[in-house]
Formats: sequence, C-alpha cells, structure tokens
Amino acid sequence: MTPRIKICGLRDAKTAAAAARLGADAIGLVFYPPSPRNVDAVVARAICGALPPFVTSVGLFVDADPALVRAVLDQVPLDLLQFHGDEAPDYCRAFGRPYMKAVRVKHDVNLLEYAARYADARGLLVDAFVDGVPGGTGAAFDWRLLPPGLPLPLVLSGGLDPDNVAAAVAQVRPWAVDVSSGVEARRGVKDLARIAAFIQAVRAASIE
Repeated sequence: MTPRIKICGLRDAKTAAAAARLGADAIGLVFYPPSPRNVDAVVARAICGALPPFVTSVGLFVDADPALVRAVLDQVPLDLLQFHGDEAPDYCRAFGRPYMKAVRVKHDVNLLEYAARYADARGLLVDAFVDGVPGGTGAAFDWRLLPPGLPLPLVLSGGLDPDNVAAAVAQVRPWAVDVSSGVEARRGVKDLARIAAFIQAVRAASIE
C-alpha cells in the first residue's frame, strides 16, 4: 500500500494546487496564530477553491475557542479537522465534521489508550514531543515507541523530509505521512522541488 501524503502548512492557492498536481492527497491549513504557517479564512477559502477533486482539505487547530472553529467552518469548506492540542473527545466531535487527533509521542504516553479515547476519530496523527510547541518543529521521534495493533489509521508526522521518509515508511508502514517543515525552503515557505522529492520517495518506498 502506498501511504497517503499530506502536505501541511500551505499558505497560498498556487502552491497548494501545485502540490496536488505533484501527488499530494491532502493539504493542511493551519489556524493557529502563533504559527508562521497560520492562514486566515479568506486565504484558506481560496486555497480550498484551487484544489482538484479527491484532494482533502484539512484544518488544523490547537486548543482553539469553539467559536473560532465554527467561524472558520462557516467560511471554509474543510473536509477534515485536525486537533493538535489537548482537546477532549467531546470537543473534537462537537463540530459535526470528521476529525483526526494528534498526539505528541513520548515514553509515558500510552498510544493504545489514547486511540481508545478518540475511537471515533478518522485517524491518529503521531508527532514528536517538543516542550511548549504543539507541532511543526521539524523534530523526529523514536518510531520504535509506536505499538503494533493501533485501532485507528496511523498518520506519521514529526521530522519527516525527502531524505528519511522512505525509511519511515519501510519501518512504520503508516496509513499516511504528514510533512510541513521538511519540505520548506525557509520557515513557513514551501519548496515545490522538496515536495516533489518527498512524494517520489514515499512512492518509491512503497514498491520496494
């Protein structure tokens, strides 16, 4: 199986459309003001409008006020919500949209219990734990911490780039991979050549 590929942190319609043409299955839009990848609803709506059929638009939120999430949903046709903070299960399901829950992996996190808490999520996104930073750090984690038999589709994130994603796919065999800083020319600015190389590496690893 070829893992699905999500390119996260897109900030303009042209780059998002180009990423889709290169083979991205999903585009991530960040609604978290402290992030250099944050977008407003007007830009996000334009990005969604530029996507071809069957490319999923994902909205990322971090412990957002519910009113903010609803305001974004009123303006942006998001297909999937991604909650990247400490959101409770009831919060995640309160918006009537499919959602994916992120967890920052460290030794004392029981991923099987975590997945059971969010049993109605479409997937569990695993990222590196960096104190005080919810994601997008470019840091990797020890993939050996991932237990077998997770009951949710696994989305692997955290420090992936064109050079290491093939090894990640071979070792973890995730349902999908998610990349942001690993395909950037500089912080918050995507590099299409790196996106193309990342996608090619995922596909090559899948047929080895």
